[in-house]
Amino acid sequence: MTATALLVIFAVLIGLAVGSFLNVIVWRVPRGEKITSPPSACPRCEHAIRAYDNVPVIGWLILRGKCRDCGEPISPRYPLVEASTAIAFGIIAAVVGAETALLWALPAFLYLAAISIALTLIDLDTQTLPNKIVLPSIIVGIILLAVASAGTGNWGALLGALVGGVALFVFYFIVALISPRGMGMGDVKLAAVLGIYLGWLGWGVLAVGAFAAFLLGGLFAILLLVIGRARRRTAIPFGPWMIAGAWLGIAFGAQIWNGYMVAVGLS
Repeated sequence: MTATALLVIFAVLIGLAVGSFLNVIVWRVPRGEKITSPPSACPRCEHAIRAYDNVPVIGWLILRGKCRDCGEPISPRYPLVEASTAIAFGIIAAVVGAETALLWALPAFLYLAAISIALTLIDLDTQTLPNKIVLPSIIVGIILLAVASAGTGNWGALLGALVGGVALFVFYFIVALISPRGMGMGDVKLAAVLGIYLGWLGWGVLAVGAFAAFLLGGLFAILLLVIGRARRRTAIPFGPWMIAGAWLGIAFGAQIWNGYMVAVGLS
């Protein structure tokens, strides 16, 4: 078995555990509850979930999606979040494993994947992006990418991350001032986090990731209007589209930007 395959397997297993913890974060953080205590329990009978029932994905399947004590249905979102996190971690590990130069950045992008899932679900549920997740992520992102820059010797990438975070923050802040009904301060703070990661990968990636958020969000809003599921003043969470746009930039931003530069005759 290759080193990359072992890395992917390890990442998937870590992803399952992280996904289980993300379920706790998504439920408790918006409600102002502690994420470390009390132990997870059934919301109906309040019986603490047994350790052997709390195994990611498998526990839900064994219980057939119901509480062992009272039979209350357990939302399928729990195993879906766990499985999605595991898949995301596995894909990132596979891509990074194939690019030795990016290996130092693996912890940073796994962390970004984890908060991306948590913030997407929270924003969809509550239309908020909690400071308890967003603000620490700015510091964590800088630290992890600084370690990656130290490991690769590419300090220019860290400078790009810092400038990218500030630039995207300022841009979103201006948009929020112009259109406060359409852009919240949670989005502005999230922009700083995403700008740090996009900027670390390059200016083209930053441009594509930033533009993609508005493109994807705009297309989704138009779709909702066309099918009658929303009106012009309907509030639509923008955080998930910022995150989707950022990951589109991370995955394909360099290729898209290079293609654009060739098309306009600048490369």
